[in-house]
Amino acid sequence: MSDVMRTTAPDAIKSKYGAAAERRFKRLWAANAPGYLFLLPWLIGFFGLTLGPAVISLYLSFTDFDMIRSAEWVGAANYVRIATADPKFAAAMRVTLTYVVLSAPFKLTFALLVAMALNKGVRGLPLYRAIFYLPSLLGGSVAIAVLWRQLFAGDGLVNAALAHLGIQGPSWISHPSYSIYTLVALSVWQFGSPMIIFLAGLRQIPTDMYEAASLDGASKFRQFYKITLPLLTPVIFFNAVVQTIDAFKAFTPAFIISGGTGGPINSTLFYTLYLYQEAFGNFRMGYASALAWILVLIIAIFTAFSFLTSRYWVHYDD
Repeated sequence: MSDVMRTTAPDAIKSKYGAAAERRFKRLWAANAPGYLFLLPWLIGFFGLTLGPAVISLYLSFTDFDMIRSAEWVGAANYVRIATADPKFAAAMRVTLTYVVLSAPFKLTFALLVAMALNKGVRGLPLYRAIFYLPSLLGGSVAIAVLWRQLFAGDGLVNAALAHLGIQGPSWISHPSYSIYTLVALSVWQFGSPMIIFLAGLRQIPTDMYEAASLDGASKFRQFYKITLPLLTPVIFFNAVVQTIDAFKAFTPAFIISGGTGGPINSTLFYTLYLYQEAFGNFRMGYASALAWILVLIIAIFTAFSFLTSRYWVHYDD
C-alpha cells in the first residue's frame, strides 16, 4: 500500500501543477495572442531579413566565398588582409571619415538655423516645413543623384552660373580636389529631417525664459548660448548620432555620381561603395562581409563613445 502511495503521489502532484500551468498558459495566450499575431510579420522580417542574414554574414567574414564555390574557412585571414595589405581600405576610410566630419556638422548647423528662423512665428509655417522637408525625402534617390551630377559637371548649371560672373569653374565631379565636396553639399541639402526635430525641440523651450533674459539685458547671442543650446542638447545629441550613422552608411550618391568607380584617384570611394565593389564587382563575398562587420564595429564604437560622453554636455530636465 505504501509503495502504491509513493508512486502515485508525485504523479498526482505533477498532474495537479501541470494542469494549473496549462490553464495559466491558456489564459496568457488568450490575452496576448492577438498582439503576437500582429507582431508576426515584424518578427518574420527581423529574424528572416535582419538577424539571420547578419549571422550568416558574420560566418562568411571568416571564409573565402565567391558565390560560385562553397565557402572555405580561412579564419581571420580577411581581417588580417584588411589591416595589413589593402590600400583601398585605407583610402575608403579616409574618404568616409572626411565625408562624416564635414557633412554631419554642416547639415546640423544649417538645419538648426532654418529651424530657428521658422520658430519666429512665420506665416504659412506648415508650407515652409513641407518645402524644406522635401529634399530629405528625395535626396537619397537615384534621380536626385543624377541631377546633382549634371549640376556639377564641367558643362553643368553651376559652371554656367559662374561663367556669367567671369569665373571658369572646374569639372567639380571629376576633379579629385572638389568631388567629395559636391557630395557633402548634397548631404547638407537634405537638412529637412533634423530641421523638423530641431523645430519640435525649440517649441518645447518656455518663452518666459527668453522674456526674463531680455529683462536682464541679455543679448540675442547670449540667450542662444545660455538658454537655447543647453535646453536643446538632448535634441542635438539625437540628431548628431542619427546623422553621423547615416553619413557612415551613405552609398547612393557616391555610386551614381562617380559611376560606381569611386571617382578620380578614389576621391569619392566611400566605404560602402568599396564594400559593394568587393562583394558584387570582384565577387569576394567573404572579404566584403569582413568589411561590413568592421563598419558595424566602427559605428558601434562611435555610438558608445557618444553615449559615454553625453553625460558631460547633454542636459535633461532632471
